Amino acid sequence: MKTKTEWKAGIARRVITPQTPVWLAGYGTRRAPEGKLHDLWLKVLALEDGEGKRVVLATTDHMGMSKTICERLYAKIQKRFGLERAAFMLTYSHNHCGPILEDDLVDYYPLDDEQRQLVAEYSAWFEDQTVETVGEALADLQPARLERGEGRCTFAVNRRENPEAEVPRMLAEGMPFKGAVDHYVPVLAIRGETGQLRGVLFGYACHPTTLNFTQWCGDYPGFAQLDLEARFPGTAAMFFNTCGADQNPLPRRQVVLCEQYGKMLAVAVGEVLDRPMQPVVGSLETAFEFVDLDYDELVTPENLQPVAEGQSALHARWARRMLGLIEAGVTLPTSYPYPVQAWKLGGELLFIALGGEAVVDYSLRFRREFGARAWVCGYTNDMAAYMPSRRVWEEGGYEGGPHLDEYGRPAWRWAGDVEDRIAAAVYRVVKQVGG
Repeated sequence: MKTKTEWKAGIARRVITPQTPVWLAGYGTRRAPEGKLHDLWLKVLALEDGEGKRVVLATTDHMGMSKTICERLYAKIQKRFGLERAAFMLTYSHNHCGPILEDDLVDYYPLDDEQRQLVAEYSAWFEDQTVETVGEALADLQPARLERGEGRCTFAVNRRENPEAEVPRMLAEGMPFKGAVDHYVPVLAIRGETGQLRGVLFGYACHPTTLNFTQWCGDYPGFAQLDLEARFPGTAAMFFNTCGADQNPLPRRQVVLCEQYGKMLAVAVGEVLDRPMQPVVGSLETAFEFVDLDYDELVTPENLQPVAEGQSALHARWARRMLGLIEAGVTLPTSYPYPVQAWKLGGELLFIALGGEAVVDYSLRFRREFGARAWVCGYTNDMAAYMPSRRVWEEGGYEGGPHLDEYGRPAWRWAGDVEDRIAAAVYRVVKQVGG
């Protein structure tokens, strides 16, 4: 008879580099692909506890996932594999050298009809690849040992507090950086029955915006994964972005720096794998919730019209779409259904997964409140928007100020209780998993 300490793990992967000239995501401009530095990947980890309960985690080298894709993809996976919503977690590295996906930052890019078609075709293909890869991971389930540990990596810099132009001088003069950072590196080792390393899941809190050129690659997470897979042959390295919305890799904009940061992160992970790690034992518990986050103030025709006629093409596209909805009689929502998820693996590991671009304050808070066993993942499920803490909301700026328009929302800003509502939802899902 199975015991509660037994695990099974299955791992599968596929190349998801576009084969069509769909534009690269990020930076709000036309970025046609001009080659490949290295491939983009989808990687899937399936876990089953001793009682037969399963979860599936998918990691991708994409910038973000729209609610459209998340809902459509989950419906396919639920229908085919019977997984509950709480048992499926979709993460994306926030890589800015991957392709645009359907309805992510819907007004952000100057897409023409040809590009819209290419985006839709690639998105549908990616969804099919994900469903097939999930099936392969579930079919690969075999006895496994799970071990957890944490390392440290220091290239992420708080971009709100440290002007990018001043960073080289600060480094040269040995000046300390300012602002909140979260340099921890969570590491989960997936080993076979005899101890061989089959997979490693690791995270870090930093924007993958080292590069802004037009070649496909995975930015620093891509280089880190390649480095680890070269060091540990036969291993699948999987990256998740923790809460890096206000963190940048600085200095940046050079491939050599991207490789350097990837190497630094891989070394940090390797050092954890080389040390004794904590076994993860017990059973799986999962929970998922959509929590309504209120908008601060809805748009009106009066405040949209100047934007629609303004000089910013990006914001004008958004304003014209909003005006079209209002003129069509559409009732604009006053809140947004935001995804919060929790997985508990035995008594040793608590995954807290937040949608969108969460600032490091969330990771620092929940690790303080739930202890070091808590790993807080941002960029999970729906790429809702920037998710400011109350501190960042009060300070304003890009992450906390009036920038929801860039995410296609019918408002410029979240209401001031955004952190309170997210935290309350986190407490509820953690309670549900017995955390």
